[in-house]
Amino acid sequence: MTASNPHYAFWPKRLPKSISIPQVSLWDNLATSARRYPDKAAIVFFGRVFSYAEVLQKAERLAACLCALGVQKGDRVVLSMQNCPQLLIAHFAILRANAVVVPVNPMNRAEELKHYITDPDAKVAITTADLAAELAAVSDALPPEQRLQHLVVTQFADALPGDQAQTRADMPPAWHAWLLTPHALPSLQGGSAHAWSDAVQSLAALPELTVGPSDLAVLPYTSGTTGLPKGCMHLHRSIMHNAVASSIWGNATHEGVALLVVPMFHITGMVSVMHSSIYTGATLVMMPRWDRDLAGRLISKWRVTGWTNIPTMVIDLLASPKFAEYDLSSLVQIGGGGAAMPQAVAQRLLDAYGLKYIEGYGLTETAAPSHSNPPDAPKQQCLGIPFMGTDARVVNPDTLQEVPQGEQGEIVMHGPEVFQGYWKRPEATAAAFFELDGKRFFRSGDLGHVDEDGYFFITDRLKRMINASGFKVWPAEVEALMFRHPAIAEACIISTHDAYRGESVKAMVVLRASHKATGAQEIIDWCRDNMAVYKAPKIVQFVDALPKSGSGKVMWRALQDAEPKAS
Repeated sequence: MTASNPHYAFWPKRLPKSISIPQVSLWDNLATSARRYPDKAAIVFFGRVFSYAEVLQKAERLAACLCALGVQKGDRVVLSMQNCPQLLIAHFAILRANAVVVPVNPMNRAEELKHYITDPDAKVAITTADLAAELAAVSDALPPEQRLQHLVVTQFADALPGDQAQTRADMPPAWHAWLLTPHALPSLQGGSAHAWSDAVQSLAALPELTVGPSDLAVLPYTSGTTGLPKGCMHLHRSIMHNAVASSIWGNATHEGVALLVVPMFHITGMVSVMHSSIYTGATLVMMPRWDRDLAGRLISKWRVTGWTNIPTMVIDLLASPKFAEYDLSSLVQIGGGGAAMPQAVAQRLLDAYGLKYIEGYGLTETAAPSHSNPPDAPKQQCLGIPFMGTDARVVNPDTLQEVPQGEQGEIVMHGPEVFQGYWKRPEATAAAFFELDGKRFFRSGDLGHVDEDGYFFITDRLKRMINASGFKVWPAEVEALMFRHPAIAEACIISTHDAYRGESVKAMVVLRASHKATGAQEIIDWCRDNMAVYKAPKIVQFVDALPKSGSGKVMWRALQDAEPKAS
């Protein structure tokens, strides 16, 4: 321990401060686990069990199909799905095809989807049947040179058990139409759509695996203070580091059973749960989206040992009228991030189950955790300590010099999990990094401080960002989309208190003179049709004008400060 690393006094004694990672591709993790545990359950989905051998075989066949469709090394392939076995299989198939995964939030709508096709120059996309028609329509509306050439489409039923009566009984009734309704393959202008069932039986030759640690693996998109979302370039080695480190940090073994309900299109679900579990050889019990009673039944039935979540999920489960029916005694690890866990809820978990809720912190740019609480010595409502191999500091955002312990500044980090930069955005990349003590540090944009024990706490945001149940909403992106509505002359997005979500999105709108009859609900409905539902404003307030600075910039901070705070 040194004066600059007081957190080492709380470091788990069983663990090294940094790790060496396998010098192979991410695909090798699946291949290795399938070789070691071929008959072991890799995925459980509404009672259907996929062995590691079956997952490997389907991923290889899909990879062969992708290569036969023209996917070459380094090509970007869009992957847009809710959690299901096909997402995991497709993710690894893209990697096996020597290509790059572009994970897309399936809640995104037409205007957003255009960007995820055109910015990474994607020619192939893989999606579920309920989303395929919209993705095809978006592609058809693009100039011919920017359109998708191939669309691989899966029905949820492709991964469900054959006993539909039992499946209906197992899933929430509200999901029956969504998960069980078959959809026809859409037409794709200038291209072709392919059924999943055919793709995973491809007899095409499988090219040699040529990607390795230094090749681009995943291109997840993150929004920011300005403009459209930016692709974060993650190599196999940065994802590999946090997959392995998360497994070690969580005391995981191949006998573990993880409840996977945080979305795999998001960096936390992708890396800390999916990749980490596949590396370990654990079992993933998948939920396509959140339902508290389904979660309770699955934890009980499959003896789930680990659950990564966002705090609102835990709060919701504990509030279920059926909660007494569930057996959570198998859980040995529970934690998450995205928002602080209320102290009273964390205390209830500790008192009732002996579970310490382990909070962590990270960004898309840092492959999820850059910080995590030590499992044996967590602090509540705290980001934790710098993750394995990570040097994190707090600096003055203006001078970029380190500030004394306890003072507020910008949280910055250097480590093996940090991304390479933003896709096609050299200026944004240059602005996101700086050099300190001979190291390249990434600027998080979050303000915080370090306590006397070396634990990090977040106190404010340097960037504009709204945190709605763990989903990050960037006002600039929402505003840019809203300006496409013909009635809107100006719009400013701020956060408003939400008792359940923590924060929700509110729009301050100036209407065009020609559209003064437009109602708030009409704009809310339009937003829900054109952007992901968590981004769409829940409240629209009409104003005659927005406050502006002398240079003409909208003074969003003044509007935010005027918004009532939580009581």
